[in-house]
Amino acid sequence: MTSSLPCTLGQLRASPWGKAPLAGRSVRDEIRANLLRALASGEPLFPGIQGYDDSIIPDLVHALLARQDFILLGLRGQAKSRILRGLTRFLDERLPVVAGSEVNDDPFAPISKYARERITAEGDATPIAWVGRDERFVEKLATPDVTIADLIGDLDPIRAARGGHVLSDELTMHFGLLPRANRGIFAINELPDLAGKIQVGLFNIMQEGDVQLKGYPVRLPLDVLLCFTANPEDYTARGKIITPLKDRIGAEIGTHYPREVETGMTITAQEAWTERADGPGPPVRIPDLVREVVERVAFEARSDKRIDRRSGVSQRLPISTLETVVSSAERRAVVLKEGEAVPRISDIYSAMPSITGKLELEYEGELQGAGVIARELIRRAALRTLLVRIGEEPDERLDGIVAWFDAGSALKLNGDERAETAAKAFAVVPGLLRLVHELGLANARDPGAEVAACELVLEALAAQRRITRSEEYGWGAIPRTRPGPTTGL
Repeated sequence: MTSSLPCTLGQLRASPWGKAPLAGRSVRDEIRANLLRALASGEPLFPGIQGYDDSIIPDLVHALLARQDFILLGLRGQAKSRILRGLTRFLDERLPVVAGSEVNDDPFAPISKYARERITAEGDATPIAWVGRDERFVEKLATPDVTIADLIGDLDPIRAARGGHVLSDELTMHFGLLPRANRGIFAINELPDLAGKIQVGLFNIMQEGDVQLKGYPVRLPLDVLLCFTANPEDYTARGKIITPLKDRIGAEIGTHYPREVETGMTITAQEAWTERADGPGPPVRIPDLVREVVERVAFEARSDKRIDRRSGVSQRLPISTLETVVSSAERRAVVLKEGEAVPRISDIYSAMPSITGKLELEYEGELQGAGVIARELIRRAALRTLLVRIGEEPDERLDGIVAWFDAGSALKLNGDERAETAAKAFAVVPGLLRLVHELGLANARDPGAEVAACELVLEALAAQRRITRSEEYGWGAIPRTRPGPTTGL
């Protein structure tokens, strides 16, 4: 199909790209037109982005339809970068440019001296190149060491010497990332980390269209959609975005973490590497309750006062945790030569490094330690998962299980027991297997799921402090407090 595209400026003039509405259309109008077409057809606007359909995406659509630059304001792990990269689907599949141009010059309105001189010299025979939509997206992570030369450009003495040009000649300019994004999208992640003087150069060239390089004024009327990301703590508390630039950003759109556990589970299932059937290991089957407990660990962490809410708890926590949980079950299945790997609640404890490394603790949390808090989060997540199914009211079936432990019985298992062996051990606890079957947590004669479900119930009881849970993978009765001796006056 590429061979059928116009190859010269003359052919381009005679093609649809040489006439309205394609000829002379700005990138903002291009995005607007393609977005309106997607809305009319009802197709998904941002495939793979979950939980934003009723919040972020409408705000983003409004900004794009208004042809505005925008900033996504949110904590880490809220898909900000992924949203920006998804904007390319609203660009045309191909765009004609002057061949050899470094700044995607429009053949009908070139901005670089190179393109202007070439068109003047060659006329309708000027060769045309075609760039794809992904090539028109330029992304830069803002760091304190970013310079004007990185973003805007610099004068190249070597190019001047080779071409016999004076330094003031525009042909000696080495273009930076922003000019190279001409007729496309330019995204800057973590905008507040840019030095103030760099931010000045950024808004100046985008609004006024001119910039000085080494003292030489160069006019660059760029056609670029600017989009940014920032962390709310940096954006508001530190105040590192200069006021003129902030004033020029058309829309400020706040992102958020998943609001429902089900949405979070969908995101985690989509992003986590759990489908390992093609590898040498055993097939993996993850019970839904294990997925839910993993997700609820993140939800519990986001509401815990001992964890810094300004830093947030990234969605990467449940993603990494689920991957490690599967790996723990995979290792056990290989060692014990089981036919499939079925993760259990105890495997979540094996994923502690994936949890503790993503928690920014407040002072109280630092005193207790990340490991203690992570274990508590797992038990609270197990409790919430069970209560969703059993209700908040006291359940006699649970009372019977607690009574067995209160009578002096205890249960201790090796974390690497085969599923059949562990299920038989849990069957010793009166009513435990019957409860998980009645609640639909596991089917009879499915030892892998039964073990995961039984662990869920016992972890929930431990979270309620109705039984104890030892770090050696055991459960027992809560020690009774003996009354102290009375003293008289």
